[in-house]
Amino acid sequence: MTQRSQPLIGIFWMLVTGLCFVAVTAIVKYMGPGIPPAQAAFLRYIMGLIFLLPMIPGLREIRLTGRQWRLFGLRGFFHAGGVILWFYAMTRIPIAEVTAMNYLAPVYVTIGAALFLGERLAARRIAAVLMALIGAAIILRPGFREVELGHVAMLVAAIVFAGSYLLAKVLADEAKPGVVVAMLSIFVTLGLAPFAAADWVQPGLTDLGLLFLVACFATAGHYTMTLAFAAAPVTLTQPVTFLQLVWAILLGALVFAEPVDVWVLIGGAVILSSVSFITWREAVLKGRAVTPPAPATKL
Repeated sequence: MTQRSQPLIGIFWMLVTGLCFVAVTAIVKYMGPGIPPAQAAFLRYIMGLIFLLPMIPGLREIRLTGRQWRLFGLRGFFHAGGVILWFYAMTRIPIAEVTAMNYLAPVYVTIGAALFLGERLAARRIAAVLMALIGAAIILRPGFREVELGHVAMLVAAIVFAGSYLLAKVLADEAKPGVVVAMLSIFVTLGLAPFAAADWVQPGLTDLGLLFLVACFATAGHYTMTLAFAAAPVTLTQPVTFLQLVWAILLGALVFAEPVDVWVLIGGAVILSSVSFITWREAVLKGRAVTPPAPATKL
């Protein structure tokens, strides 16, 4: 493999990543609100634990401090809340709007890193954050359209996903990547369990099969995203994630008869342009990367 071919490979794997996550949204949208969001999220994660089986021998040997256990637990709590809100929004507002508003999470990470991790928030980064918020306003257009509970759920989901990512950055400096990933799956499953039990609906075999597909596509998406980052810099692969919004709009229009809203496309483009600019500035300044790639805060 030549160095020249690496960028193309990175773009290819990021395209596959986008398709995987669009498949996740399509399946959840197809399922509808028949199963409560917390239960659907719980079933997705508990079936996803099957992918941790090869890691069990290594997990049995880890030694964590009390502080690390608390941080893993807190991250699981944040992520569980984000997943519930995402499942709720997915069944109540168009796919394109969920996808576009999910781009806000990396922006919230930038703000959180300045508030809690001591990262410097320079003027250019502040301007980019403000542009992202303008992009969100373009999508929501309060006063010109009804802002539904699904929109509010996605705004909050992006915040708690950002909190989960910031905790992951702290833990990644202290534990192996595989441990961080495994602990997220375990603690999110535990965090979702009581919410799922509180409003349990007997799922059918079709529901279980579809949620297992969600787990498969989500896992595959995170894996192909890792391959993309290994092949090319984030500054190159980040803009490719905009195609996920295009695919979401097409999917919503062609499969779910959702009207095409050009303002969602414009707002999503503004948000992702902001995230891409922040990422590029971090690369230019050769500082410690703060802003995650757009797909890194996915469920």
